[in-house]
Amino acid sequence: MEDKNVRIDEAVRKAADDNRISCTVARGIAGELEVPVCDVGEAADRLGVKIYGCELGCF
Repeated sequence: MEDKNVRIDEAVRKAADDNRISCTVARGIAGELEVPVCDVGEAADRLGVKIYGCELGCF
């Protein structure tokens, strides 16, 4: 579990521009890492990264 969170956190940090990522990018991270979208949302919360342009109400 811990290793998974580290991988997700790194991907979110890398993708974040000005502490923000789009919903499309967040869903892409989830798909690339084969993790649930909600795990990416939790990582964004942990890191203080805002997800914008949500298309499905997931975030």
